[in-house]
Amino acid sequence: MIGVPLTPARGAGAGAPGLAGGPTTRRHVMTAFNVVRFRVKPGRENDLLEAHRKSSRDYAGFKRFSLVKTGDRAYCVIGEWDSFESLKAARPKMITMLDTFRDMLEDLGGGLGVTDPVSGEVVLEK
Repeated sequence: MIGVPLTPARGAGAGAPGLAGGPTTRRHVMTAFNVVRFRVKPGRENDLLEAHRKSSRDYAGFKRFSLVKTGDRAYCVIGEWDSFESLKAARPKMITMLDTFRDMLEDLGGGLGVTDPVSGEVVLEK
């Protein structure tokens, strides 16, 4: 966790910068993201989109999901989480969800299999 300066506009009140008592900080929990790259087999894009529309993302700490088309049959899933611990705890459920449409994905080669996942905590937000 890092200290984030508070300002009157952010609800700091007394002790905020420029007020008696000087700057104060509050604890800020860093969010986490997972990003998964994959490529859809020819003719299966609509099936994949429908599978994602129907899938449940009822994971503790899950904030937001985006499916991004990055090229010809190439996609990236981006998930935002309230903490890295929440993301880690949800991995078994995410793998179970992936198994429902794994047959729609092409092997990426290079020993990756059908997905190329990365995840981590946010270290900077602007």
